Amino acid sequence: MTNRPPLRADARRNRGHVLAVAAEAFATEGLSVPVHEIARRAGVGTGTVSRHFPAKEDLYAAVLRARIEELAAEADLLAQREEPGAAFFRFVAVVVRAGAAHRGLAEQLAATAGDPGAQHERMALDVLSDRTDSLLEGAQKAGAVRADVALADVQSLMAACMGRGDGPALEPLIAVVNDGLRAGECGRSLRPLTARP
Repeated sequence: MTNRPPLRADARRNRGHVLAVAAEAFATEGLSVPVHEIARRAGVGTGTVSRHFPAKEDLYAAVLRARIEELAAEADLLAQREEPGAAFFRFVAVVVRAGAAHRGLAEQLAATAGDPGAQHERMALDVLSDRTDSLLEGAQKAGAVRADVALADVQSLMAACMGRGDGPALEPLIAVVNDGLRAGECGRSLRPLTARP
């Protein structure tokens, strides 16, 4: 395997600038933004974008990977600092807010919600799924979340919330979803969800 030579300083700047512009475009407009439009907004040619990211999927993968890593770090921090139930419910809120504010992330999560094996634009959200599942299991063992809730249920609920957009109705919606997932009187009053295998 041949090691690639390190990028020159100007090439690193170009790559970073393209990533920043692409991140903004995907966040506000979703995955349909064409590469030539991202190149135009970045003030570079499409060839410059293609040298760093041969396909649009590569560009989006780099943008999404950075956002997923931030969310995974947030999950790890919550797991260390909070009780299991509080960590899970806070993380649900964090992911929903992130997706509501980032159209591309919401589209990616919606494409894989309820199907742990789904792959969309070659991007599996395994890291985010693993963190969510770990927090869910911890909260269930602590008795904070209904035992009949599966990861697919949580992913579908989060994706549905994100679809409402980043507006004033989002916070009450997050509260309703979290209340429905809680063990206890609220949870027992709801119809059963998919059982965890």
